[in-house]
Amino acid sequence: MRLCFLVEEHYRHDGMPNEVIRQLTAWGHHVDVVRPGGSLLRMDEVMGSGAHDAWVLKTVSGGPGLTLLEAAAAAGMTTVNDARSIRGVRDKALAAAIGRTRGLPMPPTYAVARPDLLLEVPAAQYPLVVKPADGSSGRAVHLVSSPGELEALLPELAGEHMLIAQPYVANSGTDIKVYAVGGELFATERCSPLHPDPAVRERRVPLSAEVAAIAVQVGAVYGLDLYGVDVLLGPEGPVVVDVNDFPSFRQVPDAAARVGRAVLGLARTGSQAASSVSRPPAPGLPLPIPAQAPAPQASAAPASARAGEAAL
Repeated sequence: MRLCFLVEEHYRHDGMPNEVIRQLTAWGHHVDVVRPGGSLLRMDEVMGSGAHDAWVLKTVSGGPGLTLLEAAAAAGMTTVNDARSIRGVRDKALAAAIGRTRGLPMPPTYAVARPDLLLEVPAAQYPLVVKPADGSSGRAVHLVSSPGELEALLPELAGEHMLIAQPYVANSGTDIKVYAVGGELFATERCSPLHPDPAVRERRVPLSAEVAAIAVQVGAVYGLDLYGVDVLLGPEGPVVVDVNDFPSFRQVPDAAARVGRAVLGLARTGSQAASSVSRPPAPGLPLPIPAQAPAPQASAAPASARAGEAAL
């Protein structure tokens, strides 16, 4: 198959997706790599060529890669994940609205375009977790204990665009990260960005049936195939606090091979669907995910080697 990976500078040397690209190439597939932030592209030629079986996105939130992926989807090409589904989780305000209305256990979420408007959040909601609506990798996440503390934080928040605020969910100081790939779920425990502790090492953990069911529901709600879910074990049960498209898949055994096989499967499914109808398939249709996921298996060594690039 012929695939196009959109990889921004932030992930230029990351094991994910470079290990996946190397694995796909070793299997005999052709992989082109495009740097959305560092390439001059004539959009009609790139999107009109139809040279790729699927386009795969690994970019930061707010970067130009999603625009290219959406252009590919608009031209009837298969994208991984679905372009419209990615937009639904990269905007955390939108993701909260979708998740809450579809029954996911998520905290109530306030969204503002100006930091000072957060001062209108009722005092009863404190402590608050404040973060950018387009944030990722724990960037600029703040735990705010009072309106006075929030007011002192406003200058630091001024550089952000839209912000969200959620009531803090009491927890043990660790997050559960669930990775979904190829219909399987894998869980890790890691230190919360709100409670940094160097002594807490990321590790594989058993996946409870309750958290597994929530993770499967997340995929169905947002229409994602390759994704990660951040879950807190609060006093009233598991709470979803973040959803990521195409995450790092750290601690997932044989991650590069698993993700590679999933990408190929989605590319083939999309190609078959496109050839069976007279017009491109509508975006946003999730692939089915098994109702039950297997328990985590043995951990794998982290991927870190740099993959080669092919010019588009």
